Amino acid sequence: MATTVRRRLVGKDIECEIASETASETATSREPSPDNQQREVTSIFKAIHKRSKTRKRKTTAIFLLGSLFGIIAAGFFAKSNDLIDLPLPELKELSVDSLFEVLPAGFVKEMRDLMNGERDLIESDDAFSVGMKMRAEGLSADHPIVMIPGVISTGLESWSTSELSLPYFRKRLWGSWTMMRALVMDKEAWKRHIMLDKTTGLDPPGIKLRAAQGFDATDFFITGYWIWNKILENLASLGYDPTNSYTAAYDWRLAYANLEVRDHYFSRLKSYIEQAVFIHKKKVVLTSHSMGSQVLFYFFHWVASKKGGQGGQDWVERHVDSWINISGCMLGAVKDVTAILSGEMRDTAQMNAFAVYGLEKFLSKEERAEIFRAMPGISSMLPMGGNAVWGELDWAPDDQPGQGHSYGSLLNFRAGQNVSTTPDRNFTIEDAMDYILDTTDDWYRDQVKGSYSHGVAKTRAEVEANENDPRKWINPLETRLPLAPSLKVYCFYGVGKPTERAYFYRAPDPGTTTHLKMTIDTTLTQGHIDHGVILGEGDGTVNLMSLGYMCNKGWKMKRYNPAGSKITVVEMPHEPERFNPRGGPNTADHVDILGRQNLNEYILKVAAGRGDTIEDFITSNILKYVEKVEIYEE
Repeated sequence: MATTVRRRLVGKDIECEIASETASETATSREPSPDNQQREVTSIFKAIHKRSKTRKRKTTAIFLLGSLFGIIAAGFFAKSNDLIDLPLPELKELSVDSLFEVLPAGFVKEMRDLMNGERDLIESDDAFSVGMKMRAEGLSADHPIVMIPGVISTGLESWSTSELSLPYFRKRLWGSWTMMRALVMDKEAWKRHIMLDKTTGLDPPGIKLRAAQGFDATDFFITGYWIWNKILENLASLGYDPTNSYTAAYDWRLAYANLEVRDHYFSRLKSYIEQAVFIHKKKVVLTSHSMGSQVLFYFFHWVASKKGGQGGQDWVERHVDSWINISGCMLGAVKDVTAILSGEMRDTAQMNAFAVYGLEKFLSKEERAEIFRAMPGISSMLPMGGNAVWGELDWAPDDQPGQGHSYGSLLNFRAGQNVSTTPDRNFTIEDAMDYILDTTDDWYRDQVKGSYSHGVAKTRAEVEANENDPRKWINPLETRLPLAPSLKVYCFYGVGKPTERAYFYRAPDPGTTTHLKMTIDTTLTQGHIDHGVILGEGDGTVNLMSLGYMCNKGWKMKRYNPAGSKITVVEMPHEPERFNPRGGPNTADHVDILGRQNLNEYILKVAAGRGDTIEDFITSNILKYVEKVEIYEE
C-alpha cells in the first residue's frame, strides 16, 4: 500500500517541481488521555470568536466547487510549467510562474507548504504507526468492517457513451484533476454532468455519472489530499484487507430513496453485510463519517421495513455489532442553508478579493446555488429539529452569557439596508426553511418535501408510526434507533474549532445581473461577526448542536432508543500543530479528524473487539446545551 501511495505522489504524471522548504520545528500539543486526566470544562466562547492570524482554512478546495484554490493547486502538480494547455493563442504564455507573480506571497507559500507537507507525511513511516502500535499491544482484525464516507468524499466517474460524455468515459468528473480541467475548459459540459435532472432527481438524458467503487473511491479526494487513506493504512496494519473490509461508496448527489431506485445501494449494502457475517461468523462494525452517518441511519430503517429491505426488526441485532459515528451531522448543518439559498458559506465569505473574483468568474453564486439545489442529497443536511433545537430570535440553547446576538436569529438583515428583495425581519431556522421553499422553483421544493422531513416527534406512538414513512427515516428526532439492545454506538467528533452558526445578509450589489434575492453581507466584520458570518462551536463545518445532541441527550430518551443501545461519546478537542497543513495528530477538523491519532486508535479497538475499553470523554459545554433544548420526555 505504501508503494502505491508513493507512486501516486511522485510518479511521472504528477511529479511536483516545487523545491521542498525546510519547515520550522514546533512542539506538538498532546491531548491528555481521557482515562488519566479530567479536563476542566471552561467557557470557550471567547476562544471561538478570537480569530487566528496564523492559520487559514485548509479544506476550501473540497467545499468550493472548483474554486480558485483547487485550480491554482493543480499548478503545483503539473508535469510541465504550463497550468493548462489552453487552445487560445493569446493565452499560451499563461504559466504557473506568471500566475504566482500576481498572487499574494503568503498564499503561494501556503500552497507549497500544503502540497509538499502532504507528500512528506504520506511517504513517512508514521502513516502506519497507529496500527503497528495497536498490533504490538495484541490487537488484531476481529469484526468485518464497513465504511460509509461523507458528502462529496466519493469520486464520481462518467459511464455514458453519448457524444457529450465520450471524452470523459471512466474519468472522474468529481474528485480528480480531470474535474478541475473540465471546469475550466468545458464548464457547461461539466455542469450538465454534475447536476441531476431537476424533475426526476436522477440522471439527465444522455448523462451517467456513477460513484467510484472500492477503497480508491474515498482514500484521496485529489492526489495528495487524503480522506480515508490513513484509516485504511492502520486497518491494514491490524490485518484488514479487501476480504474483511469494504468501502460502501455512494453517489452523494442523490436523494436517499433514489440511492436504492437507481443504484440499488441499500440492497447491495445489506447483501455485503449478510455475506460478511456468514463468512466470518462475526457481526460487522459500521463506520460512517459526516453525511455518511445520516445515510447509515436511513439504512437502519430501510433494512428493517417492509417498504425496504424486509429484513425484519431484528436484522440489525443479528448483523451489526457496533456503529462508529464520526463527526455525524445527525441534525444537519447550518451552512447547508446558505449553500442552497445563495451558493455561499463561510468558505466563500472569508475569501480575499482576488480569490472571490476568480471564483465568481468560474462559478458565480447563482451557478453554485443552482448546482447545490440540483443535488438533492446535499439538501439532506438542512437542519432538523426546528426552533426547539436551534433557538428563537432572542434565545438559543448554545447562547453564551452576555452574548449580544442570539444564535437563534439565523439570518439577519441590518436596519436601513432592506430593499424589495430582502425580508423586513430576521429569520429563525424555521423561518429560513420556509423562505427557501417559498422562493425556490417548484422542482426543488418537490424534491425536498418528497424526500425529507425536519420536525420533532413528541411521543413514542408518533415515532413508531414514522417507521412507515420513508421521508422520516433520515431524521433521528422523528424516528428511533434500531431495536437492537446489543448494538453499541460510538460518537466521536471534534470540538473547539470556530463554526458558522448564523449570518448577516443583504441585497445583491446594484447593477449585478442575478436572480438571487440576497447574499451574505461580507462587508460586516465586527465583534464575533466575521465577513457576515457569526461563529459558534463545532468542528469547523458542523455545529456542536448537530454533532452532540442525539449522542448526549436524544438517544438517552426512551422513545428514540427503546431497546437501550449503549451510547459512548468521545469529544476530541481541536489542538492543531501550527505549521502542519492538515493539523497533525490532534486535529479535530471535520475532515482532517479522519487522520487523528486517537480516533484511529478507537476505530481499531472497536474493530478488534475492544470497544468496551473506551470511556465517555466530554470537554465542551454540550451537556448544558442539550438540557436547554425544548424537546422533552413524554
